[in-house]
Amino acid sequence: MAPVVRNGTPNAISPLASRRVRHIVSAFCGIGLVSLVLMTDCDRAPQASKSVGSGGEWLDFQGTWTAVGIRNSMRLRGDRRAYISMFNGSLVLEGPSRPGVGFRSEAIVFSDTATGMVGRAVWTDENGDQAYSELLGEGTAKNNKITGTFVGGTGRYSGATGTYEFSWRFVLENEEGLVQGQSKGLRGRVRLDSQQAGAADKGAPRS
Repeated sequence: MAPVVRNGTPNAISPLASRRVRHIVSAFCGIGLVSLVLMTDCDRAPQASKSVGSGGEWLDFQGTWTAVGIRNSMRLRGDRRAYISMFNGSLVLEGPSRPGVGFRSEAIVFSDTATGMVGRAVWTDENGDQAYSELLGEGTAKNNKITGTFVGGTGRYSGATGTYEFSWRFVLENEEGLVQGQSKGLRGRVRLDSQQAGAADKGAPRS
């Protein structure tokens, strides 16, 4: 990102930049701590929850996705804005047939206040297996609805298909581009490839 310019003179190391660095480090440290707690809880979960869905049936779930990130913006005509954002966070799923309990999450998103958003996301479980998804949403001020489509992954999620949907609410936005948000009404369903899921469950560490 370009240095802050004040009175025509670049200010490469300003108190504002220093505060921004501290905010970003604090936010990501918080996410890291949450992820560590989630992964610890998942390791303690009964092994039966890890093998749910190994038969290839549809798995319904709901949950909460929380993330922090950096957002760069571009001003367009009038009030229109375009954004490129990168998020890291944690995902906790609920429901008797959920495919997992806790995940680390990463997402890259391009959004336009007039036309919506597109993005890509990766969920990583306690065993390191990843589920990939494509994000698409209207994401406008009037209709903030986002749909995710699973497009495979690694390990037990290599054949994953299905969709999920949610809306997104920002709880922190500042002038330096640091953002923090949380999903609302996240729910969906996923089907795992029976052979891949079964092989992954056999190789999963036992608690």
